[in-house]
Amino acid sequence: MTFCQLLAARQGGLRFALCHNKSCHVHLDALRESAGQAGTAGPEPWEGSNVSIGYRISASALALGLAASAAFAQTDDFWRQAGAQFEGVTLHGVTESTPPSNYIKDVLAPQFTELTGINVEIETTSWDQMYDKAIKDMEAGTGIYDMVYIEQDIIYSYLSRDFLVNISQALADKPELKAPNFDEANFTTFADYFRDEDGGLYGIPMEAFIKLYLYRTDLFADPEVQAAFKEQFGRDLAPAKTHEEYTQIAEFFTKLGQDRGEDLWGTTAQAHTGHPASWYEYVESVAPTFGVYNWGINAENNFAATVENGGSMNSPEAKEALRWWLHLRDIAPPESSASTWSETATTFAAGRVAQGLIYGENAAWIASDENQSRVVGNVGVALPPVAEGVMEAAESGEGYIGYYDGGAFGIPVSSQNQDAAVLFAQFIAQPEVQAQWAVAAPRITVSSTYDAPEVQELNTSLGGYFDLLRDQGKLFAGAPPFPFHAQLREAISPIFYQILTGDIEPDAGLDQMAAKTEEELTALGYRK
Repeated sequence: MTFCQLLAARQGGLRFALCHNKSCHVHLDALRESAGQAGTAGPEPWEGSNVSIGYRISASALALGLAASAAFAQTDDFWRQAGAQFEGVTLHGVTESTPPSNYIKDVLAPQFTELTGINVEIETTSWDQMYDKAIKDMEAGTGIYDMVYIEQDIIYSYLSRDFLVNISQALADKPELKAPNFDEANFTTFADYFRDEDGGLYGIPMEAFIKLYLYRTDLFADPEVQAAFKEQFGRDLAPAKTHEEYTQIAEFFTKLGQDRGEDLWGTTAQAHTGHPASWYEYVESVAPTFGVYNWGINAENNFAATVENGGSMNSPEAKEALRWWLHLRDIAPPESSASTWSETATTFAAGRVAQGLIYGENAAWIASDENQSRVVGNVGVALPPVAEGVMEAAESGEGYIGYYDGGAFGIPVSSQNQDAAVLFAQFIAQPEVQAQWAVAAPRITVSSTYDAPEVQELNTSLGGYFDLLRDQGKLFAGAPPFPFHAQLREAISPIFYQILTGDIEPDAGLDQMAAKTEEELTALGYRK
């Protein structure tokens, strides 16, 4: 499959994967045949359920470490022997400070050091700092870091610049480094976002989650609130399935908060006026629910963005999506204009909103950590509201309903300790460590994890949370495979910020963004 074919396959929401023999490329329809079709009659087990997914490292990191160590006792000899040649080596990694990353730092890295003798220092920091540190190190070739966190949406840029080690090839070249329990076929199809067009794996997936529609079950179940809502709208209060329903709920709760004199609003809005988080919320989580995919860029048609040339960045659907989102921002808490993905999570956790679109990694602690959240036990999860035809398009593989986020650990080619880093990459990919990791920081990147007894037990108590990720995850998609991702974002996001500040009218702003996109892609050589 050529790079252009990959772009064409991804256009319109199509995802690709590799067969278990790691050489046969197949499309999403083939994946559905093995995973089962969505949309069966009756409610899903996770619909309307409370979620209390926890990041439980603080509860007993030591206990988790002991349990995991026992699980891979059979491979201990391999790790000791393989690590012996790297005596005195210290691996340095940089990653975003997230629950899955902190688990690596606090649990897996110490286990690896104990078995191999290779020291591991993991630096966890903010998304901005993480990206800045990693990109500067790889651009300069200074070799500061041996492992870097690779966000799914930036991998194609890194591949185009030859920043990363091909882990598949590295193990093929030095089979003595291959752990006996490491197999790329173990991964979920999310791993395919970190492969090149020939199937080489450039990142070991370590977190994967979807952006969910969270709502307050205590508010939605309040008899007084239910009665007032039904009197006003003539229907029962329930998680929204359409944008109109979502707007009604948002307006209702914002007004309810005003009437009661409470700090309560109807929705979150990741609408920072100067941070990429706002642009990402629109292009990855809002626009797709209106049927605008891949940022509105038509890769099959000369990377067109304007409607005039065959794109959809400034289409009527895109303009409707932006106006809808801006209205929600206007009735959201006042901090929304300064909110990134972190602040929307803290806003929800503080009990200040009735509903919102929240990244799954944050949904975990919001629903379960009483030290950080005031709404523990009162969080429900659902699919985001969509326009007519969008759900059907996602189910058929022609579209998607939101963002499938996540990241991987990659090895820079500038690393001076590539072989030792390859060992560590395999260590965190072992099936034996995944179940405890999933319980501690809900993320699943290895297929067998879904069937682990402890994960099944947690899934039952959560009303089918992991079922949603496994069965409905195919309705979501990662970022399009654009090598120009970062360059284009930086080129057009200033216009988007001006829309948010009111300096440019929304429709005119999208027209300008579409035109600027084609101008930039022409300058970069993608648009002919």
